[in-house]
Amino acid sequence: MADSNNLFQLAVTLLQQLISIPSFSKEEDRTADLINELLQQQGVTTHRKLNNIWAWNKHYDAAKPTILLNSHHDTVKPNSGYTRDPYDAKIEDGKLFGLGSNDAGGCLVSLIAVFLYFHDKENLKYNFCLATTAEEEISGVNGLELIIPDLGKLDFGIVGEPTLMQLAIAERGLMVLDCVAHGRAGHAAREEGDNAIYKALTDIEWFRNFRFPNESEVFGPIKMSVTIINAGSQHNVVPASCTFTVDVRVTDAYRNEEVLEIIRQHVSCDVNPRSIRLKPSSIPREHPIVQAGIALGRTTYGSPTTSDQSLLDIPSIKVGPGDSARSHTADEFVYVDEIREGIELYIKMLESIN
Repeated sequence: MADSNNLFQLAVTLLQQLISIPSFSKEEDRTADLINELLQQQGVTTHRKLNNIWAWNKHYDAAKPTILLNSHHDTVKPNSGYTRDPYDAKIEDGKLFGLGSNDAGGCLVSLIAVFLYFHDKENLKYNFCLATTAEEEISGVNGLELIIPDLGKLDFGIVGEPTLMQLAIAERGLMVLDCVAHGRAGHAAREEGDNAIYKALTDIEWFRNFRFPNESEVFGPIKMSVTIINAGSQHNVVPASCTFTVDVRVTDAYRNEEVLEIIRQHVSCDVNPRSIRLKPSSIPREHPIVQAGIALGRTTYGSPTTSDQSLLDIPSIKVGPGDSARSHTADEFVYVDEIREGIELYIKMLESIN
């Protein structure tokens, strides 16, 4: 089924069907069923683990490199500002409305269409691995991360997120740090105790002002923001502890583990990361897939937001139809023409490196 117009129609119809089925994170079983059935109807051999569906091209050759095509089918819950039925996927004035239409339904169905375009072709220079995954919106452990061991060797990836089909060649990682400064309780009226707030202030000032030596060509410096602080029980007691939370947006100049080690060397408080899973990612501007996009008039940029790209240890590019400014908004929509353009641009980019 290589005709691009047929693939476009299939993609739009599939997106409307997906929107009609609630698929909140961890509740994606019915959309997984739909994707699985659609692929099998198109002659694709599918694999499933929980709510993740993946497949390889028909003429897979283990001797060839493999390109990952990935996007997610879970959504956030509709916010209170909706004036439309979030699950009614109507098309009006060229806009396809509905929850998840933009993030990341348009990307998902476009990549499925692209996979089907290449699925039956022989003598490709690359294999293709399609992974339609769950729990992206909550950075869950039962989404892409769960099936990466099942996907085999991957050489680079395209992660479908709404970027107006511009090329996000780097993505910030994220660490959330829970910090505890320790003092000693005492009566505030006497020279007693060791005030944990004052100890925390020294470390907070360091987080505010420290500049990591290595800086990203795309993002510049790592950004650290203290966002929550809590201490004390009553006005006349010197607090024995002060807790605070730091949001750390790691760039591709460091690994999360390296940043954590540097922080611990400089502060006196206990530093406990909630997770180091959400890694920064990047792909060289010289990479063939990036150059293919640039040749088609696409621009490159660094994405400040996290996605499943953070779970990959391979070069990857984030690109897809739709606009991230529409993600999670009331009356979410994607332009139908964005899906058509997305399919065509994905194919042109991939054919130019095949």
